[in-house]
Amino acid sequence: MKGASSWGYRPYRPLEFDVGDIYVCRIAPFSNGFEAEWLPVEGGDSYTVSFGLKGSATPRATVVTNCPSVRIEGLTEGRDYEFMVTAGEQKSRLRLVRTGTVPGDCVVQYLHPDDRAYSFSGQYLCSPSIVRHPDGFLLASMDVYKAKAPQNLTLLFRSDDEGESWHYVTDLYPCFWGKLFVHRGRLYMLAVSTEYGDLLIGSSEDGGNTWGSPTVLLRGSGRFDAPGVHKNPQKILTFQGRLWTSLEWGCWHRGGHSIMCASVAEDADLLCAQNWSFTAPVPYDSAWPGTAKGKSGGCLEGCMTIGPDGRLYNVLRYEIGACKPSFGKVILMQPDVHNPEAPLRFARVMDFPGNHSKFEIHFDPVTGCYLSIVSYLDNEHPTGRNLLSLIVSRDLEHWSLVKHIFDYRHLPEKQVGFQYVNFLVEGEDILLLCRTAFNGAANFHDANFSTFTRIRDFRQLLR
Repeated sequence: MKGASSWGYRPYRPLEFDVGDIYVCRIAPFSNGFEAEWLPVEGGDSYTVSFGLKGSATPRATVVTNCPSVRIEGLTEGRDYEFMVTAGEQKSRLRLVRTGTVPGDCVVQYLHPDDRAYSFSGQYLCSPSIVRHPDGFLLASMDVYKAKAPQNLTLLFRSDDEGESWHYVTDLYPCFWGKLFVHRGRLYMLAVSTEYGDLLIGSSEDGGNTWGSPTVLLRGSGRFDAPGVHKNPQKILTFQGRLWTSLEWGCWHRGGHSIMCASVAEDADLLCAQNWSFTAPVPYDSAWPGTAKGKSGGCLEGCMTIGPDGRLYNVLRYEIGACKPSFGKVILMQPDVHNPEAPLRFARVMDFPGNHSKFEIHFDPVTGCYLSIVSYLDNEHPTGRNLLSLIVSRDLEHWSLVKHIFDYRHLPEKQVGFQYVNFLVEGEDILLLCRTAFNGAANFHDANFSTFTRIRDFRQLLR
């Protein structure tokens, strides 16, 4: 056994963990069946897929295929099934899937909440990230999460048909809370090693198929109960010759997070840690003008945005569920762009109808509008993530509803979630990747789907 020299694995195989001789790398349920994809194995000229109801003693049905993929139809909607792939003496793990439809155009990846195939990292899909590669295809990633678990595996998928279908590319390990981005024609991933772990950056020169060892940019604690690096898959923004992104320092176990930014000169080597600068952490201060009254969880998951005044801001999610008001506010902080290690300064509080979940803000130069996709909140719906909406602002101050994308307020908000959307504005469309909890998820937070959706002709909606 040789030492590790890569960030990418097809697949990652932890020592003494049963990944299976045949690695099932993608599952996508639909109303009366499911699709599955696996990595080819030597001697695998023919594969047998056996499937049946979860836990049933009834003999499983079988399908034989010469391809490393299958589409099973004719099943009962809303039921849990198990399946296995074999080729001669080689076999996969027993995998689980629940049939049924899910909102969105396409399932990128699915993970049944009882499926332990990735239990060395977690059991639920988190941290959606999407990017357009310079060669034209789309890439999507998500990590495998569970509270107090190792949380260190990310799955990468590719679409060559504008999101209509997706196929597995590779695993990244250790990689959590990652954001794919392209800079000067090169693909990068900015992530942490695990929850509150080290901040890492790595790159790929072949479309994400292979990755060199990542560079450590900032050391963290690597413990859920000790302060370390916290981040989310936010865009990397270019401003006045530097790339900027947000991060925080802290942990929920110790009460919250302090606000930070990271930046690097746009013509520097991004894989050299010494080229990066980090602002000093700034804790939340309830004395800031306009903040909510009561005990707040503070700020996290900021989004770098250029305001109408030409200044750079970090717009932050704001935890005020136990305050008055209990929703509808975010906080803007401002970095010193001339001194990228100086602490951020409080700018103002802004009304915003999606403050209790991660969001992004993108500026559309065609309309002069700021766009965001949020887990929408209002007086009739002050909590929950079962309503996903497109909102717009012309001044980065006043926001209005454009369209409810997914409206499932008729379903229990503790069981359904559309959240942490990462999106692109391309031509007349918006392309989004969503962390989706639906049709038998463990709960609204612990998602079982990563779904792709295209909002066509979105500017017509703005008019």
